[in-house]
Amino acid sequence: MFKITSTTIDTKTLKDKLSNDKAGAIVIFEGWVRNHNEGKSVDALEYSAYEALCNNEADIILTETKEKYDILEIGGAHRTGLLNIGDVAIFAAVTSKHRKAAFEACEYLVDQLKARLPIWKKEYYTNGDTHWVNCQQCCQKQTSHPKGTK
Repeated sequence: MFKITSTTIDTKTLKDKLSNDKAGAIVIFEGWVRNHNEGKSVDALEYSAYEALCNNEADIILTETKEKYDILEIGGAHRTGLLNIGDVAIFAAVTSKHRKAAFEACEYLVDQLKARLPIWKKEYYTNGDTHWVNCQQCCQKQTSHPKGTK
């Protein structure tokens, strides 16, 4: 279970969907929007995604993770659109009988989602500048801040 969503990620509901009486552990990763990056003050982030391809590749990644690790349940979500400081941008969770497998699988899951999903991140800086981050094929042109000039 993985989804791309333009609405707030309901972490409690997603966690509840992974409930399994055989589980002795759950490891959850929540990636939050922080107020800085590489020495710059950040006001907001904007994520864009190729949703159909994201969902297809996420299914492949979840299947790979299940095959690679001794886990019971797995799931996640990624936001799109404009996010504010403190918002959850990505959620990933894994349940297993024992903690080690859950930790290892969750780390693998997050790393693979971040590396392989066609999701692009734009940072909005306090000084009014913007920048596409880790997007080698995107336009790097500076554009206006979503909240107007600062």
